[in-house]
Amino acid sequence: MDLTAVALLVSFISVSLSADNAGGKVRSCADVRQFYSGKGFTLNGVPQSEISGEHLRICPQGYTCCTSAMEDTLSNLSRREFEGLVREAGRSIQASLNAQYRTFDTYFLELLNGSERWLEEAFVASLGDLYRPNAGVFRDLYAELRRYYSGASLNLEEVLDEFWMRLLERLLKASDPETASLLSDDFLECASKQTETLRPFGDAPRELKTKLVRAFIAARAFVQGLNVAGEIVRKVSQVPLSLECNRAIMKLVYCPHCRGLGSIKPCVNYCKNVMKGCLANQADLDTEWQSFIAVTLLNTVASSFGAEPSMDTVIYSIPVRISEAVLAMQENMEIYTSKVFKACGDRGEEGTPSSISEEPKKKGSTVTVLEYKPSPKSAARLEVQVTDVSSKLKEMQFYWIQLPSALCSGKTASSTSSDKCWNGITKASYLPEVMGDGLANQINNPEVEIDITKPDRTIRQQIMLLKIMSNRLKNALNGNDVDFQDTSDDFSGSGSGMCADHLCVRGRPPVFGPKTDRPKLYAYAPENKRVKGSGNQIQPSVILLVLLLATLLLRR
Repeated sequence: MDLTAVALLVSFISVSLSADNAGGKVRSCADVRQFYSGKGFTLNGVPQSEISGEHLRICPQGYTCCTSAMEDTLSNLSRREFEGLVREAGRSIQASLNAQYRTFDTYFLELLNGSERWLEEAFVASLGDLYRPNAGVFRDLYAELRRYYSGASLNLEEVLDEFWMRLLERLLKASDPETASLLSDDFLECASKQTETLRPFGDAPRELKTKLVRAFIAARAFVQGLNVAGEIVRKVSQVPLSLECNRAIMKLVYCPHCRGLGSIKPCVNYCKNVMKGCLANQADLDTEWQSFIAVTLLNTVASSFGAEPSMDTVIYSIPVRISEAVLAMQENMEIYTSKVFKACGDRGEEGTPSSISEEPKKKGSTVTVLEYKPSPKSAARLEVQVTDVSSKLKEMQFYWIQLPSALCSGKTASSTSSDKCWNGITKASYLPEVMGDGLANQINNPEVEIDITKPDRTIRQQIMLLKIMSNRLKNALNGNDVDFQDTSDDFSGSGSGMCADHLCVRGRPPVFGPKTDRPKLYAYAPENKRVKGSGNQIQPSVILLVLLLATLLLRR
């Protein structure tokens, strides 16, 4: 009786182990061999037909066409591919940010260059010989404005003050060339101190400073914001895959092949749980990222570029205000110089009268006050700029929480019947609910085992950097000059946020999953967690129980 019982138990075990093996028939591994060699791997050691799968450490332990070496190889491949796809998705966002940067940068510099050309053409025509020897003063102003916009550590108000002081000096010397050599450095310094009370240029300096400083601060803040956003995307997209996530990706992507189900796509909710688990830390950027995009960058576009006066009006107001200032100085030269000479003397001796002020001044050329009227064409171009930049920024506002779904769309996950997809164990429906976004919501993720008490350090640093930059940009939007030079020193790492042209991948984020020329990527869930499915696979725990009963019977 005992031997008969043992024989029955052994027969039951044999039937159980082959229950899902095509009714007991050994299946060929031809499809798996073709798939494996298509990835560029050698077929040495690849089974011709299915073997018992007790050796598998990631994939379900049923009959399989994968050896331990194959499982390790495919696991490493899945890690490289997944990390590559996340980087590729990040590069597409970087490319979009870079495109916005180039578009605005081109537009802004064209305005600045056009403003400078207009000033030179108008002043050469009206002032002639008076302008040419002093042209460097105006060119230096525009050069400093470009430097400031490009991120140089300059105080823009000081740049403008320095310009007006240099212009005053040149105009004083030009007013009477014969006595210009008598104007000592001490005298010129004294004269510059009188400008606040004597106001030789009228209201032009104040009016220019009010609008120009605010516009340049906003423009620089915008391009700096694009740089910071691109750099954050780059760093976060390069965070390496954790061991637990690597297992989950392998189980999602390549374990179906090992089970002879290579033509079956993963269940979409199964894929989302894997992605939400693997990208949980990245999703935690969402709150600060949305704030950074919406509150700072979009507000910059809406409140500064398209507001009145518009950006082109402000930039072209530079020649207008300078022409007003020069005309005011010319009209009031005699009154101004008499007061200055009375206060400063001719050689910096305060209170000493100067013979210079008593001599008649020669009338020179008079500058024509300029007037800028935006053309319909420039207004239309500005509207296109604002609309395009705003729409592109809005598209990337929810990037970090939309990334898991983007990687599970298209060819990656099944969009057909819910019971005809790979659920991590077999071809069946996927029962667990989809987890929320972010690290805290992954505590019960059935596919990726995550310690929610240990967030990724690199990503936490980028979240903090977003907070810092948001505050800086908000200050810039309020007209406060912000120095962005130490941005890269807030945390480790540096570099431009704009990807190089040969690295930028334009277009929408890539679809996660295999293509005809690229292996599939999927992953495995923790070994101590099982997905509930409707397949007919015998669980390893049942087999162990039967073996235990057989051992007890043999001992009797």
